[in-house]
Amino acid sequence: MVRREVTGRKPGVSRFALSIPEFCESFGISEAFYFKLKRQGLGPVEMKVGQRILISLEATAAWRVQREAAGAEATEGAA
Repeated sequence: MVRREVTGRKPGVSRFALSIPEFCESFGISEAFYFKLKRQGLGPVEMKVGQRILISLEATAAWRVQREAAGAEATEGAA
């Protein structure tokens, strides 16, 4: 069982957005690579909430689809 004092979150509360570290962990990329993608205009859409930058689950899914499409185009171009 996850303890609130460890996670800082209430059990059973739905998440609608990820922090940049959570996003990176989810995709197995480093934060340095995330910011490299962002500089190249290839990062996900971000939203600012107070002082935090978050990435909605919808933006996460859209980014994944875009990266998959770019990977498929690269594969087709190499064939």
